[in-house]
Amino acid sequence: MADDKTHFTEGQQVVHAVTSCSRFAVAGLLSGVFVLAVAGTASATWPPSEGSQGNTKQSGSSNAGTLVSRVTYSGSVRSSGSDATVQPVIDWTPPACWYEPRSVAEFKDYVETMYTDTINTPGQANYAKAAVGQFRDIYKDGKYKNYNEDKADEGNWWVAVQNPDRMDDPASWECSDLPFWVANNDDPGVPQAVTPKILAEAAYDAIQLPGTKVTLAPANVTKVNLSTWAWLDKATFKEVSVTASLNVGGLNIQATTTAKPVSLKLEPGTSDAETYPTSGVCTLNADKSIGEPYAKGKADQTPPCGIKYLRSSGSGSFQLKATITWQITWSGTGDPGGNLPSGTFGTTQDVKVQEVQAVNR
Repeated sequence: MADDKTHFTEGQQVVHAVTSCSRFAVAGLLSGVFVLAVAGTASATWPPSEGSQGNTKQSGSSNAGTLVSRVTYSGSVRSSGSDATVQPVIDWTPPACWYEPRSVAEFKDYVETMYTDTINTPGQANYAKAAVGQFRDIYKDGKYKNYNEDKADEGNWWVAVQNPDRMDDPASWECSDLPFWVANNDDPGVPQAVTPKILAEAAYDAIQLPGTKVTLAPANVTKVNLSTWAWLDKATFKEVSVTASLNVGGLNIQATTTAKPVSLKLEPGTSDAETYPTSGVCTLNADKSIGEPYAKGKADQTPPCGIKYLRSSGSGSFQLKATITWQITWSGTGDPGGNLPSGTFGTTQDVKVQEVQAVNR
């Protein structure tokens, strides 16, 4: 079965659905190894919030034999294919996979559909049929009986899913345990069991950032040795947030991740230039703007944020790179949260620089 990655929008809400297909389920079986997760040392306070995992029963459903992440994202969510992602300033990446609960009915539907599809697919290899049959037997007639239907009110199946924005990351294979049973309010016993913090870290990937084109004065063409003012409007460059939510298998948690701009770094695109300040880093003003708009009468002043080009760009232009550093924080269900690694996002824009024309009289 091929992998699939789907984004579908409902108003401002974007649901990221990621297929975890049978590769997680049968990978161990094909090598002759049966790995069943068992309860271990608690990796976090469980449940994540008081009463978040109660004795509830859900009807469950499946998507054509696939298990998909039920995490939904709302707020300033970037669209599928957008490259406006926050780049952490340290060696850190959001989670590539995690475990989520599924009701008995949904898990049974998933396994039976996967089994039927595999067995009935023309030309399907015998080893694949054997593997999916062994997988089904574990939950239907083996270690468990009929998917624990008689315990449907007492717990849920926990399954591995991938972060839809990290499917190419080798770490997305680390959640490789076969689906396992967890009684209501018990700790799943795996480090990657979904928690508000994991949701917050996943939301880090989903944030849509505004472009970083700065306003310049002069606007279109500047002159050699002329101070060029640069600024960002506080109305455009304001903090943005994404809320990730999960309500499935009796677990109802969410987390909000917020990115706030704190500084702008200017890189002129040539060594023959000076920046203001000298470091090229313009910090946030008291009113949350960056830099200062040029106004008539300021021509002889030094801009608090800007550039002075020392030579012409000739017939072309210089590539001015503007990079914003974002401070990232989060809070979640039953957890005040804290800081996540700061991130950066930058783009380039053309700046044409001309020589000052002297007039001979």
